[in-house]
Amino acid sequence: MPNPEATSTTSSLPPFAGGPPVCRPGPDSGHRWIFGFPGGLTAEVHTHGARLHGLWAPDRYGTPADVVLAPRDPALTATDARYFGATVGRYANRIARGRFSLAGKPYRLTTQEDGHCLHGGTDGFDTRLWEAESVHTPEWTGVLLHLRSPDGDQGFPGNLDVTVGVLIGRDDELAFTYAAVTDAPTLVNLTNHAYFNLEGEGAGDILGHELAVDATHYTPVDGDLIPQGDHRPVSGTAFDLRRPVRLAEALNRPGAAGGYDHNFVLSPQGGGTPRRAAVLHAPATGRRMEVLTTEPGLQVYTAGQFDGTVVGKSGTPYRAGAGIALETQHFPDSPNRPGDPSPVLRPGEEYRSRTVLRFTTRDD
Repeated sequence: MPNPEATSTTSSLPPFAGGPPVCRPGPDSGHRWIFGFPGGLTAEVHTHGARLHGLWAPDRYGTPADVVLAPRDPALTATDARYFGATVGRYANRIARGRFSLAGKPYRLTTQEDGHCLHGGTDGFDTRLWEAESVHTPEWTGVLLHLRSPDGDQGFPGNLDVTVGVLIGRDDELAFTYAAVTDAPTLVNLTNHAYFNLEGEGAGDILGHELAVDATHYTPVDGDLIPQGDHRPVSGTAFDLRRPVRLAEALNRPGAAGGYDHNFVLSPQGGGTPRRAAVLHAPATGRRMEVLTTEPGLQVYTAGQFDGTVVGKSGTPYRAGAGIALETQHFPDSPNRPGDPSPVLRPGEEYRSRTVLRFTTRDD
């Protein structure tokens, strides 16, 4: 365990032990790493898929609960729960028809059943066993995960070396850091695909949560969730989340049928410093999660397609709206949309991205 001073606060938390950093093997998850600071956040990360499997956060009374959805049966991470908590890439979100051109050369990627490339293709980063090492400083504790994606992997050009950090700070922050280098021009767009329920992963749905997104525009999509036309203003639409709104209310707005699975265009940032993208709040528990990122976009997915097939860690079937994913990333299909921020990485450059989840509580 990366943090030797962490201790268990309730019987529902993974047990800690003193001594030097160690990891625990698991037959389906590779190795699992458990880390955190006493009285604050505690995380469990699996090397299979560089996956956030659990996150225990205190409520307004200081009582921790696991707020990240994950299947009770680890084997489901290969099928119905494939993206739960995983690092997805090389390209998060969709590339239309699995095709793009780079430096005048066309490329064809592996595609899923709908004919498009989603989250890197049929054998994306979520399916890989990552190497891991512990990180521990006075202010941060966690794990660094490493992966080499070879030239031609899922159709992407260039050898790509990726490092993902999952770190907890003493101030109840969970940070995801991403870095990558390549030996040939390629595409890179990485994110974590965790689903959150701030009332607890087995508490039911997230309709009582309040959500605010700092975006004046969103990306309209067609029936296959491929971008359609220009980014549009959120004003006067179901996508206006600039002020906190209860999700039950937001999902009843005209145009939000079936829930959100859309990209929001975040306000420009400068200097590589994460700026606020969204705030999620559960009045029932007081937990509040602020999302800060260096990425230009935020994919909001309210899990409208969940049908109870996946049974969670607590034994509760995950049905529609059981959690919400707030995926910080470049825009969907941006390799084929010249006006969008470019996801191209070239030799001699370094891809860097940072997303911070800041946890606090409120009394109301």
